[in-house]
Amino acid sequence: MKIERFEELPIWKDARTLSSLVYKNTKLFKDFSLRDQMRRAVVSVVSNIAEGFERGSNKEFIQFLYIAKGSIGELRAQLYVAYDANLLSRETLVNFVKQCEEISKGISKFVGYLRKSSITGERHNTKNT
Repeated sequence: MKIERFEELPIWKDARTLSSLVYKNTKLFKDFSLRDQMRRAVVSVVSNIAEGFERGSNKEFIQFLYIAKGSIGELRAQLYVAYDANLLSRETLVNFVKQCEEISKGISKFVGYLRKSSITGERHNTKNT
């Protein structure tokens, strides 16, 4: 199955779901700086997956995936800060950390696939015939 749109990527779908949850769970944060930083980090994940996909080459895509992976790590760290500041419950923290770890692993697996793939160049803009 050929993926033609970044919206079809499971890692992008998972990151999008996480971004929605982060926005909902930080809505009432009084620490606007932490709230905004958490939101920027999660937006960076979905954005970098999308931007890398649209670049058209495996090398660039992999670079953007690593940026997304860094952003998911940044979000994980911020989740602990929010928990320590009593802004998140233990249950919410655990759920979010699990989702972050799953997305991070998914990105790593996808990078491994792209490194081995013979598909390069404008792979997203052409149809297989």
